[in-house]
Amino acid sequence: MKKLNELYPGYPDIPIRGIKINSKEVTEGDLFVCVKGVTADRHDFIEEAIQNGASAVVVQKEVACSVPTILVENTNLELPFLASRFYDYPERELKLIGITGTNGKTTVATIIQEMLGSDICAYLGTNGLICKSFQEPIRNTTPDADRLYGYFRRFVDSGCKFLSMETSSEAFYRNRLTNLEFEIGIVTNITEDHLNIHKTIENYVTCKKQLVKQVKEDGYSILNCDDKYYEEFKKEAKGTIFTYGKNPSTLQILEVLPSFENTIIKVKYQEKIYEIVSPLLGEFNAYNLCSAILTLVALKMDFQDILKRIFFIHAPSGRVQFLNYGQNYHIILDYAHTPDAFSKIFEFLKFIKKGKIITVTGSAGGREKEKRGPMGKLVLEESDYVIFTMDDPRNEKVEDIISDLIKDSKRTNYEKVIDRKEAIYHAFAIAKENDIVLIAGKGTDNYMAVGDNYLPYNDLEVIEDYFKR
Repeated sequence: MKKLNELYPGYPDIPIRGIKINSKEVTEGDLFVCVKGVTADRHDFIEEAIQNGASAVVVQKEVACSVPTILVENTNLELPFLASRFYDYPERELKLIGITGTNGKTTVATIIQEMLGSDICAYLGTNGLICKSFQEPIRNTTPDADRLYGYFRRFVDSGCKFLSMETSSEAFYRNRLTNLEFEIGIVTNITEDHLNIHKTIENYVTCKKQLVKQVKEDGYSILNCDDKYYEEFKKEAKGTIFTYGKNPSTLQILEVLPSFENTIIKVKYQEKIYEIVSPLLGEFNAYNLCSAILTLVALKMDFQDILKRIFFIHAPSGRVQFLNYGQNYHIILDYAHTPDAFSKIFEFLKFIKKGKIITVTGSAGGREKEKRGPMGKLVLEESDYVIFTMDDPRNEKVEDIISDLIKDSKRTNYEKVIDRKEAIYHAFAIAKENDIVLIAGKGTDNYMAVGDNYLPYNDLEVIEDYFKR
């Protein structure tokens, strides 16, 4: 808890118990910050915040209300600095490792935490908040600053020295990370995504670049030298630049041999050749692992010691996750929801397939309609059979989303099963020995976004229930 005059000298000596940007979440003694979003201006909800107990409000335009009002130039830019002060600058007590990119953020962030150890390294991202002391789900990959700095404080108080965090393009776009300096910034890859927010690929790339621009001068930028946008990121990157990929680089990938059980990766580092047996499956995970290895190199760890730690890592839940319930076919749960992610997982599956590939997938509603046609075409071409179903339809009809997915292809190797649980059950019912059933899009998300509601739903629970029955 802080006093208002500690946060803003000259204002009344009243207690502030928390910072909120959602008026519905305000409780007695909170400071309400009127940020402006794409569709909502929180200035419109000041009265509701006061009714719920707000002691003061932060605004960027003159308003008349019954509690102290702090006028700032830009509430969105003010929020992270305010949250930092309120929680006693916890970001200064953590070595921040930021990971951005279209695909691979969750995997890389998780590998880094596992290799460093959850007793000293926390994780924040799609899979929630994870450290030795607690594990909790969160809604956004990179939360708004009013929550984010509270999470930082909890990690510090739990004894963590490092934070491996996913940094989304939307978080940079919405100024959630404005005042952070990163010890290490990692870029996985860049393909089109989230254009419903950024509108153009150029805008999307600009937001992604912000991570390496916020690396400390004595920090490290770790870049994928095989990526199309590598040179652009290299020009903006701060600190020492480490690279990885098949092209000549700091850690060069010479060969990747995937299987159902593991992946053998041959790499070159400082003119020496090493053979790594990775529990992570697929060539794309060889890239993810290399970026994590370089992170530990940047933290001054011995290379041989780093390689020993690979033995202890696991694939993040819902990322190329093989599930075995004694069935005679393979089940893979994966978060793939972009054309690039699908192309990479199908490349892996073709290498190991012995039967048919049956894919269960859909596409999220309310965003990026332009990717649906190419993605559906790719899935139809690379699968022997596809079951199109719902995937967070929001305020769109599932039938309309599926129509978008099939519009670019003349193939007929598909059917529509609107209910996702029924679609998964049907895939299992038609699968034969050695087939691969790929359930894509949701990973281990614990909700289904329908209309304006987030309904309880989890692919893994559906799969487990099927085999219990």
